[in-house]
Amino acid sequence: MTLAAFIMKRASELPEGTPIVAKEFLHLGRRAAVDQALSRLRRSNRLLRVERGVYVQPVETRFGVRPPSVSKVVEALASLKGEQLAPHGAASANALRLTTQVPVRTVYLTSGRSRRLRLGAQEMELRHAPAWQLALPHRPAGQVIRALAWLGPKEGLKSLSFLGRALPPSELEALAATRAQLPAWMAHQIGAFVNG
Repeated sequence: MTLAAFIMKRASELPEGTPIVAKEFLHLGRRAAVDQALSRLRRSNRLLRVERGVYVQPVETRFGVRPPSVSKVVEALASLKGEQLAPHGAASANALRLTTQVPVRTVYLTSGRSRRLRLGAQEMELRHAPAWQLALPHRPAGQVIRALAWLGPKEGLKSLSFLGRALPPSELEALAATRAQLPAWMAHQIGAFVNG
């Protein structure tokens, strides 16, 4: 079996969006040979290059070939690199119905370095953010933190009064518990809102 065939066999066994990296195949040959095989697979459109040294396999559907889901790729990449990840404040504000603006570009906040990634024709951005903006990454309370950060201090209180009716008590408690990590203006607004 050739190196390229082995790489494609391994790629076909992975879930959608799982990164394929050269280090995974160094037991099969020298780094230059692995890089060359990955590069050839990219040129033949059998793999998509996300960033230097990181590839993903396109998804074949009955309608043709498409790139894997952006969220799956970004989450798998963050897991691979040991980074925390959360949606950007604009996306959080839209998801919480605090704005009708739909972000044009896909942006995620990360504990890692800022960088742009490409997935076929789609470009996404990973933007380094402070730890407080990454708090509660998969919870509505975390979305509130990121939305407030994006909206700013002036819009914060209006947004909190709207959200207070929509959030369950457990999320309000989680939001209140993060106040020590937050900027002073946000901690003050959340404290005033939660305590009445």
